[in-house]
Amino acid sequence: MKNLAIGIDIGGTNTEIGLCDNQSKIIALKKFKTQDYQSELSYISTLIENIQLIIDEIPSDSELLGIGIGSPNGNFYTGRIEQAPNLNWAKNVPIVNLLKEKLKYPIFLTNDANAAALGEKVYGGAKNYDDFIVITLGTGLGSGIFANGKLLRGYTGFGGEIGHINAIPNGRLCGCGKKGCLETYVSSTGIKVTVSEMIQITKRDSILKKFKFAEIDSYEIFQAAKQNDKIALEAFEFTSEILGKKLADIIAIFNPNAIFLTGGLAKAGDLLLSPVRKYTEENVMPIFKNKTKIEISKLIDSNAGILGAAALVFNELNIK
Repeated sequence: MKNLAIGIDIGGTNTEIGLCDNQSKIIALKKFKTQDYQSELSYISTLIENIQLIIDEIPSDSELLGIGIGSPNGNFYTGRIEQAPNLNWAKNVPIVNLLKEKLKYPIFLTNDANAAALGEKVYGGAKNYDDFIVITLGTGLGSGIFANGKLLRGYTGFGGEIGHINAIPNGRLCGCGKKGCLETYVSSTGIKVTVSEMIQITKRDSILKKFKFAEIDSYEIFQAAKQNDKIALEAFEFTSEILGKKLADIIAIFNPNAIFLTGGLAKAGDLLLSPVRKYTEENVMPIFKNKTKIEISKLIDSNAGILGAAALVFNELNIK
């Protein structure tokens, strides 16, 4: 029998559900809008419906071992999504217990960025690394940290929240309630706000002026930058400088072999990566210069969140 796992990637914008083997193949895939649900109970109901549709597609020669979930502020220890700033639900959602009421499989939960790090370790560019960091640049900024070959979870299950270190004192208001968090500047949402602010204070022409704020995303900004749009290019430079400076701090703390960037904003590739590398090396301590590789995730086009959530199942059940 072939061993399979269901990986669930809960994002602030979308939820994706995949049926995976342990060789990075996604056999079946479902997707729906996380943002469409203001209640956790209505969301859970839709989630269960989609999981059941996935289960119905399991081949006869295969066995479902369990379900893994990667979510903003997903707590591995408690099985709850706790105070997730980018979700519209109650502050504490016992998602594992709610799913277990309807689904009789082992179910595991972790932070979405931790899931991405597990995916990078099992399937991606970090197979041979014991010390690395995955930074997800989506609706917000998440991070998964491996140290000495182990995923860093911290005392309460929320270790490694790089997205909520301070980037700009008294800066933009974050969904977590603080001001100036890194994710308010370095994320798909953050660069969108940056572009909006730049448009408001300049009279220069820009391709992006034809869009309403709700219509702009990191892809549109990337496409504008490729056409040499000055506002788009300045927005990427501004974003890269902030990220590079903070990566220099993070390298001094964790001394990783590599940092992998993933998520929608990271799909800009060298437009983001080259200046991030430059600003990181300019600001890192001399003993760390040119020691840490900064790369785009090897799984960026391969549903990293789903694979990571599935990898959580294989990891916890010790399936190779």
